[in-house]
Amino acid sequence: MTALQLNADIYRNLAVIAEDESVLARVGKYLRRVAKQMTDDPTCMTKEEFYARVDEAAKGPSRAFDSAEELDRYIRNL
Repeated sequence: MTALQLNADIYRNLAVIAEDESVLARVGKYLRRVAKQMTDDPTCMTKEEFYARVDEAAKGPSRAFDSAEELDRYIRNL
């Protein structure tokens, strides 16, 4: 399922949910809980934070290998 299809499916389901106030309240409570978990997750980061970490990692030391076998030998010797 593509993001566009998923988005359309969510909106269709929201239209059904919005017709029943008690269901809508339960869904709202659930979404608040999910959103809180997302903000508490240390692995979640903004796009800017992600690219800053990538840029920082790119400044560090690196190695180049001429073949997969050479890479395999290096990894096995770690």
